[in-house]
Amino acid sequence: MAKKIIAFGASSSTNSINKQLAQYAASQFKNTDVEVLDLNDYEMPIFSLDKEAKNGIPELANHFFEKLGTADLVVVSLAEHNGAYSTAFKNIFDWTSRINPKFFQQKQTLILATSPGPRGGSTVLEIAKNRFPFQGADVKGSFSLPNFNDNFNSNEGITNKEKKDELLEIIQSIEL
Repeated sequence: MAKKIIAFGASSSTNSINKQLAQYAASQFKNTDVEVLDLNDYEMPIFSLDKEAKNGIPELANHFFEKLGTADLVVVSLAEHNGAYSTAFKNIFDWTSRINPKFFQQKQTLILATSPGPRGGSTVLEIAKNRFPFQGADVKGSFSLPNFNDNFNSNEGITNKEKKDELLEIIQSIEL
């Protein structure tokens, strides 16, 4: 039976380069079923304790939590907005953590980041590597792709041989 991968770019951009990277990375695993989530399908009110007390946890947070629960592996590629998570992802993170602080549910997790610039989202990647285990992620690897537009195209995926080999080595180290 094929293992299930849930992949998403932690961005609300309709042309998210992080969604492209997550989808590409997930497609490199053999004998798997990949489901790619779009954070725009999980848009909720901005988290606050007052909103939670008045209206409860939004159903979309429960749906996101349930989706993660179906995965054997979660592949997430983080957009870096001002050195941290995108607001879209942080809001889903905040609401879902109210269901269960360990909302990754001990799922194997591959954390990625990319950006058009030379640092490749390395600041948000470090934040996630340190934070996600507290949220129940079993982090199996992390990868940064700098200069996305120079190192990736939609037909070939990662075009930089060194970076492609680096990601494939990480993928091969993950047992599904």
